[in-house]
Amino acid sequence: MDRTIDLDQAAATIAEGLPRWQALGLVAQPLTWRDEAAAWPRPLLTERSSVHDPDSVGIVLTGPNDTEFHVVLFRGGWADIDFCADLDRGDYGSLPTPRLTSAAEFSDHLDRWVRRVWLSTA
Repeated sequence: MDRTIDLDQAAATIAEGLPRWQALGLVAQPLTWRDEAAAWPRPLLTERSSVHDPDSVGIVLTGPNDTEFHVVLFRGGWADIDFCADLDRGDYGSLPTPRLTSAAEFSDHLDRWVRRVWLSTA
């Protein structure tokens, strides 16, 4: 897999967002890492030091009324984004993501994605 994004830098940008998200009443689960060097199926690990060759980093945010946001960033420059903002109104699914080229670009999009899920609070 191409190494377009430095996942350690991306993890740092996630960490920078935590105080803002916590101020909104959101709860962040531990970061998850997947190791390219691990045997298939590759497990998700929460200790970065246990990952030799990271190919993804992810986080789950939860909020009031069972709202959830899941993002997994792959070092190749794409992300998988799933959310549930309001199950009763059908406001859930996956968000489109552009091809990302840097951790800074990921940070900008991450803030937009969080605002999309928590429109009334972000």
